[in-house]
Amino acid sequence: MIRVLVVDDQFLIRAGLVGLLRAAPGIEVAGEAGDGAEAVRLAAATRPDVILMDIRMPGTTGIEATRRILAEAPDPAPRILILTTFDLDEYVYQALRAGAAGFLLKDSGPERLLAAVAAVGGGDGLFAPSVTRRLVEAFASRAGRPGDGPPPEIGALTARETEVLRLTACGMSNLEIADQLFISEATVKTHLNRTMSKLDLDSRAQAVVVAYETGLVTPGGARP
Repeated sequence: MIRVLVVDDQFLIRAGLVGLLRAAPGIEVAGEAGDGAEAVRLAAATRPDVILMDIRMPGTTGIEATRRILAEAPDPAPRILILTTFDLDEYVYQALRAGAAGFLLKDSGPERLLAAVAAVGGGDGLFAPSVTRRLVEAFASRAGRPGDGPPPEIGALTARETEVLRLTACGMSNLEIADQLFISEATVKTHLNRTMSKLDLDSRAQAVVVAYETGLVTPGGARP
């Protein structure tokens, strides 16, 4: 059972999402919030597995709410899926830098929404990697690294971890990376988990951002 917290400042959109999720098998609505501050409170109180987070809200934005929720949450932290009306949105990019697991357009159909919730709820850190790659390419060259600390130590990664990170940032799935490197899918996941631990990252999407911002992958680079 995947427990979901729904956050959107527009009542009709929020009610529609809640109704859709409640009708879906394997999903439980943990709560609903109308702004970012309420989302932070409810995330701490209800401990959801997944949070559907509107990005543009008055007061505490989805970016700030994402940052606060992930900073304060005990393990395992919830997976945050950003809801947006525009895919090439710098607000979404900033949310991915803050640790969101991925994003979804608000005009996506019910099947795509439920598939996204199931994907991030099941531990897949990045939904629609090719779209996220396009978003990251659009903004990575303008920004600094995620967070307020020193630049991530890419040099601390092994050669294999670096290669898996590069292929991930190029939009490849774990299975595609496994085929490319002639290793198992489980080994790919292990390398990614170690990479995120070494670089102090919260999500696979954040790892993609770091790969671009450190120059490991360059915008416009060819997909292997």
